[in-house]
Amino acid sequence: MSVRRPETPAASRPGGPGLMGGGAWGAMGRPPEKPKDFKGTLFRLVRYLSPYRKKLVVVLIFAILSTLFAILGPKILGQATTAIFNGVVGNLIAVRAHRPTHSLDFGYIGHIVLILISLYTVSAVFNYAQQYIMAGVAQKTVYALRRDVDAKLARLPLKFFDARTHGEILSRVTNDIDTIATTLQQSMTQLITSVVTIVGVMVVMLTISPLLTVIVLVTMPLYGLVTGVVAKRSQQYFAAQQKELGRLNGHVEDMFTGHTIVKAFGHEDRSIERFNLINDRLYTAGWKAQFVSGVIMPLMTFIGNLGYVIIAVVGGIFVTQGRITIGDVQAFIQYSQQFTWPIVQTANIANIIQSTVASAERVFELLDETEEIPEPTDAIVFDSPRGDVAINHVTFSYNSDAPLIDDLNIDVHHGQTIAIVGPTGAGKTTLVNLLIRFYEIDRGRITIDGVDIRDITRGTLRSIFGMVLQDTWLFNGTIRDNIAYGRGGATEDEIVRAAQAAHADHFIRTLPQGYDTILNEEASNISQGQKQLLTIARAVLADPAILILDEATSNVDSRTEVLIQQAMATLMQGRTSFVIAHRLSTIRDAEKILVMNKGNIIEHGNHRELLAQGGFYADLYNSQFAGASLDDAVMV
Repeated sequence: MSVRRPETPAASRPGGPGLMGGGAWGAMGRPPEKPKDFKGTLFRLVRYLSPYRKKLVVVLIFAILSTLFAILGPKILGQATTAIFNGVVGNLIAVRAHRPTHSLDFGYIGHIVLILISLYTVSAVFNYAQQYIMAGVAQKTVYALRRDVDAKLARLPLKFFDARTHGEILSRVTNDIDTIATTLQQSMTQLITSVVTIVGVMVVMLTISPLLTVIVLVTMPLYGLVTGVVAKRSQQYFAAQQKELGRLNGHVEDMFTGHTIVKAFGHEDRSIERFNLINDRLYTAGWKAQFVSGVIMPLMTFIGNLGYVIIAVVGGIFVTQGRITIGDVQAFIQYSQQFTWPIVQTANIANIIQSTVASAERVFELLDETEEIPEPTDAIVFDSPRGDVAINHVTFSYNSDAPLIDDLNIDVHHGQTIAIVGPTGAGKTTLVNLLIRFYEIDRGRITIDGVDIRDITRGTLRSIFGMVLQDTWLFNGTIRDNIAYGRGGATEDEIVRAAQAAHADHFIRTLPQGYDTILNEEASNISQGQKQLLTIARAVLADPAILILDEATSNVDSRTEVLIQQAMATLMQGRTSFVIAHRLSTIRDAEKILVMNKGNIIEHGNHRELLAQGGFYADLYNSQFAGASLDDAVMV
């Protein structure tokens, strides 16, 4: 049993789209993912944004205006505070001096309040507008990325998918692109806002009191020191947490995927024991990571309170000396609090951008993969292919150091049934993949009706073939839709006739919803034999010139095999057929049997001729099936 570590979703990856995962300040302790080529990938990502340059300029202007209007608020509010303070203090002094008191200038205060409401309203409008525009830009950019990735996947050869897990490919298409979308929509505008806030607040604080500004700046290294020390400790715990989380996910996936086998061999206790062991390690690492990173917030608050006390004391002294007003002290305290957060946020966004560029790099790596050989510009179109196939001196290898097929020659005429047998790894399925250009041959030539398959578009070539494979593939949908997948625009009568020809109509009508029965994701609500009959019905509806049957009866019982053989016999009438044999009972009547071993055809003939030759086929038969009924014989 293997334990795989799936890619962690973007939301929980270090430096993922969540701005402050693990608490308000928790993400500061997470180690960011580092791209291999930051500048190159960033410039390439920027090119995807280039069609929206004007909108990005508008977003930049709106973000600056929104921030500036918000920054002006405390300064103006301080004027109202000063006016109230002067009025109250002036009246107290007048009372003690037995002079007449004066009422507060509520008109002036009301005027300031209206200005503040206007400022914050305009700031909110600009903020809403820039968020709205940036959301559109981000989604259009991601739409273009997804479109390019989808088109790329359609052009990639089969060997690309054979070399990678589905989870890895899906992670690049979903998680990595979602990370890019989140960063573009949120972090970019937050970065602009943070930078403008830092600069704007610094300027306003200097206009109020350079000395108080110096006091604020002196506390800044303390924030950096605390963050650096705590983050260094928490990074190792976050790394351990992600490692154990991957192991736990892999274990759970394995156990639930193979729960029948686990129960059959009585390994439930061992499975639970291993789960508890990994879960305990995950708990320990997660607790330490969250606790250590969570310490940052109280420490930051403590440093902020120290600065607050110093500013309040020094500011109070300045007020008594008449150097600044009480409203300026109040505004400065607000600015000092506003000044700290954007600095921390900017540092965190820098990590997020680094992780985003790493995600973009993985997407671009996919887009840079070597594609299939380009289609010919003067491709030949078949109106009514006969199905004559010739394989001339074909050589192919997955690895240049180990050739699989060497100088293969086959001639197949229209209507013939060709069976291909041989031990595992002989090259049977590879030969089929070469016929339909899932892989490209290294040397030689494959022709259909005398035309080189490389002179035909892949879409046209593959429309000539119909396939019924050992591993049935049915999608989540109705039985009708699954059969109709064989040919677009098929009528109800054509679908039913295809099902009847495949001996599937009877069992379909016994289902509660008949042809409207919904198959689940794995089509587990019907039997394996029924699934195979539906794939045959799909091939019947496609009406191909050449048929490929790849061990189509290997997973069914003998009774179902008889039905499938009858359906396949109907399907094979008048068609060139390639049958990769697993059970000898399916190839007894084939006009020609090709015996492959190590990529070469070592024998050919019909069943009786090959037995009479007394060669590899006869040895295989005599060693494996002596004393057994041929109908029940299985080639291993």
